[in-house]
Amino acid sequence: MTGIPGYDFGSVRSAHSPVSAEELRQLEQTLGWTADDEQLLRKHAALFEAQAEKMVDSWRAVIGSQSHLAQWFLAPDGKPDDEYKAAVKRRFVRWVIDVATRPHDQAWLDYQEEIGLRHTPEKKNKADARHTPPLVPLRYVLAFVPLVTPLHHFFESAIRDRAQLDAIERAWTRAVHLHVTLWARPFVRDGLW
Repeated sequence: MTGIPGYDFGSVRSAHSPVSAEELRQLEQTLGWTADDEQLLRKHAALFEAQAEKMVDSWRAVIGSQSHLAQWFLAPDGKPDDEYKAAVKRRFVRWVIDVATRPHDQAWLDYQEEIGLRHTPEKKNKADARHTPPLVPLRYVLAFVPLVTPLHHFFESAIRDRAQLDAIERAWTRAVHLHVTLWARPFVRDGLW
């Protein structure tokens, strides 16, 4: 465990995903996710770890600059819940590292379900015992994908080979799409996902 409060990866507190291993493999195939993608992200795990906080800070700056996004971090008094924001940030940074390092096994699949649920009324605020709005609408979860997929500006000083950098970004993009697709499952009625 990482010592991050609310980071329940691999714990009994994490949700159990109803997505089967076969459904996961079909999703990976649909996205074009390959063993080479997995190996490429793992090969650069130290770079993801070194850049994770910077990446998350840049994405959160976008959230903070748009009131329709920032509202999901407000306390009942209408002011930003800084404790909640700090707790979520630590897990978000860890997510970047997990994307690059975790195998797509049952614990990983379960945690994607947990992350999805934490954007819905079923589990939002529960990990931190906070009182921010109980839902981040799916439309914002989906719309955020193009913001978090470009990597060049984070990695170009460490990786000078443009083809290698492009390959890493393609692998990251497929990985992010896979994660968000799985996060969407708790938003959808049974049988429609």
